[in-house]
Amino acid sequence: MILDDWGLEPLNEQARHDLLEILEDRYGRRSTIITRQLPVSAWQGVIGDPTYADAILDRLVHNAHRIELSGESLRRNLPRKA
Repeated sequence: MILDDWGLEPLNEQARHDLLEILEDRYGRRSTIITRQLPVSAWQGVIGDPTYADAILDRLVHNAHRIELSGESLRRNLPRKA
């Protein structure tokens, strides 16, 4: 599963619950890729509820391979299409 640009808006109660359920079903059995420009340390604010945030982050961060990129966005250098 790929969550691209995850967390653009804070999660509501239903979204938090659904995300936790999906991650619990996948934990240890399936891969999950998340792309985000926000550092992991700020994800609790996007998730909202501290209890859900801890549970979700535990499933995402434990055994994760993290790739943190730095530098300018490549999209800024692309020519704009008219």
